[in-house]
Amino acid sequence: MLVDLVQTTTRDGLQLDGIFQTPGAASSGLRVDVEVFCLFHGTGGNFYSSALFGDLAERLLGIGCAVLRVNTRGHDGISTAATARGGKRLGAAYETIDDARHDVAAWMAWLKQQGKQRIGLVGHSMGAVKAIFSLAREPQLSPVCLVALSPPRLSYLAFCAGSGAAQFLDTYSRAEQLVESGQPAALMEVQIPLPYVTTAAGYVEKYGPDERYNFLLSLPGVNCPTLVTVGSREAASNLAFQRLPEDLEALRHRQHSLHIEVIPDADHAYTGVRSQLFGRIEAWLRTAAGKST
Repeated sequence: MLVDLVQTTTRDGLQLDGIFQTPGAASSGLRVDVEVFCLFHGTGGNFYSSALFGDLAERLLGIGCAVLRVNTRGHDGISTAATARGGKRLGAAYETIDDARHDVAAWMAWLKQQGKQRIGLVGHSMGAVKAIFSLAREPQLSPVCLVALSPPRLSYLAFCAGSGAAQFLDTYSRAEQLVESGQPAALMEVQIPLPYVTTAAGYVEKYGPDERYNFLLSLPGVNCPTLVTVGSREAASNLAFQRLPEDLEALRHRQHSLHIEVIPDADHAYTGVRSQLFGRIEAWLRTAAGKST
């Protein structure tokens, strides 16, 4: 399938890359009221390597929607971002989640420059957290809808109360000690809430007690129709998802634009159940952000 390699520059001067695809003549014409979906990867991901997004892109193109798959500044584990002042070390190890607002805004602006006005956002894992956080703090972005696939709850309080509390507190304490000893950029290999490499300062900022990136606290500030999906297997086993379906359901009663889907037998990548996931997304689009045929 032909794709266009595209690039944008954020308002703080970072160059980001992506691929843009348009539907062919053979699309089913579901006629959802969305022209294009912009897809944001999770921690350490990128626009080209996600099998989940590859399958989702094919499905969205099949119902007549264009697809833009993009990098954020947190792409890959460690990467070098191009700026007007030269290279800057970024990637999942060095990113600050708050800065993702610049990435979301830049890609939405790029789509509008292409004449696209009815834009839907899709984020997976940390990409979903970034999208929720960005829309809550910059409501002027105004997408048609948001699909948040398995956003992890980055909650100090929940982690301290969960089954992995001892391991989390040990990791957090080590990160704090490095920051306090003047080594905020020291790299740490961590295992909780997921295995990856991060700076000590980044771990403290992301998972600290101020709950800044707890997406449950940001969701009430998202004004567009929002679908959040969680896999039943990750909800049962992963610290960042424990009791999440129940807490989301409690929030849904106060936020009528929010819809929750728990996908049976689904892991974080929705392995083996993607058809079921995509079917539920399409059904929701028909009612919340689309027009039934």
